[in-house]
Amino acid sequence: MATVNYAVRCFVTNPSTKNPSKSRPFVVRCSVPLSSSHDAFTAVQERPWKLADARLVLADGSVWRAKSFGASGTQVGEVVFNTSLTGYQEILTDPSYAGQFVLMTNPHIGNTGVNFDDEESRQCFLAGLVIRSLSISTSNWRCTKTLADYLAERNIMGIYDVDTRAITRRLRQDGSLIGVLSTEQSKTDEELLEMSRSWDIVGVDLISGVTCDAPYEWVDKTNSDWEFNSGGRGGDKLRVVAYDFGIKQNILRRLASYGCKITVVPSTWPASETLKMNPNGVLFSNGPGDPSAVPYAVESVKEIIGKVPVFGICMGHQLLGQALGGKTFKMKFGHHGGNHPVRNLRNSRVEISSQNHNYAVDPASLPEGVEVTHINLNDGSCAGLAFPALKLMSLQYHPEASPGPHDSDTSFGEFIQLMKQAKQAA
Repeated sequence: MATVNYAVRCFVTNPSTKNPSKSRPFVVRCSVPLSSSHDAFTAVQERPWKLADARLVLADGSVWRAKSFGASGTQVGEVVFNTSLTGYQEILTDPSYAGQFVLMTNPHIGNTGVNFDDEESRQCFLAGLVIRSLSISTSNWRCTKTLADYLAERNIMGIYDVDTRAITRRLRQDGSLIGVLSTEQSKTDEELLEMSRSWDIVGVDLISGVTCDAPYEWVDKTNSDWEFNSGGRGGDKLRVVAYDFGIKQNILRRLASYGCKITVVPSTWPASETLKMNPNGVLFSNGPGDPSAVPYAVESVKEIIGKVPVFGICMGHQLLGQALGGKTFKMKFGHHGGNHPVRNLRNSRVEISSQNHNYAVDPASLPEGVEVTHINLNDGSCAGLAFPALKLMSLQYHPEASPGPHDSDTSFGEFIQLMKQAKQAA
């Protein structure tokens, strides 16, 4: 049986001596039996800190060494950075991040753990999480488990102890990059680089992988403990059909809190079936990827607009833009974060918004009659549309934002008024 020998040098002082500074050294030796030579090797090699065991290889050829947490393996995706200071669990469960590695610019992540109340969908859809510092402990009264355990259970890869500031600067300068995240030491850097350069997210239908399988009714409202806008409720319930292109649950909660009866339908649900349901309005939700990759969704939008009031959010906004005859384009690095300033051009009010998109609508390509209602103050891009003649409104960002900000929650009230006016005019 193998053993590991330890030697400890000690000093002992006789308290009765007149010179306590004098001490007598001695050495204590001990042996610990081990069941195998492998255990002996592990005991000798084990360190109190984790060593770098993962790599992020970007398509520009750069290789970033890091430490892994969560799942292991090899995964390819588009790397984007998110500037939110909090809300990492909502980000993890936002279906709009399908096919992407999310890099958090806030350096310290994981300190509040995770809980089941903050989920935005049934699972994590993102490709992986990239952070600077992983909290070694959690401190929150709602916490049920650590971030590392949460990702491991959901087979999502994560890395930390990587220079997220340097990667963010590279993405801002060069644009979003495809990357490969791997913990497999058998794969060379060259192999991972080839994987990153042979995969592309443009033109890929990511919505089909995140939408629901069949229609269902949604009844949950925003919890009373978190309700922040209780005005304007009451009256007859309005029937809303919500197209699930990757819908966040908080959109449904906000609609329910405003008094709507909601039926959620899959992304491929025929427009004719939607109109047979005789809704007061239709919501086109957020979702991942390229709007040009889902022509079936654009056709559904075309068949519905003008017949009932519609509200598009994020992907829904882009699909409305295409359905009206406009064009969409891929942004350099997109908008991802909870601190984007937007100006409402109708009232000159500035709203701090939560955003998550890599594509935008080109306002110059839109037909006469379409009004740009909001612009992003960081880059001047189109952040909202309206077409009063067709009872249409849309936002490029998330008015339901959870955990916040809540500046744009009144947009749901505007949609309610649009439906009520159409109902009264019918």
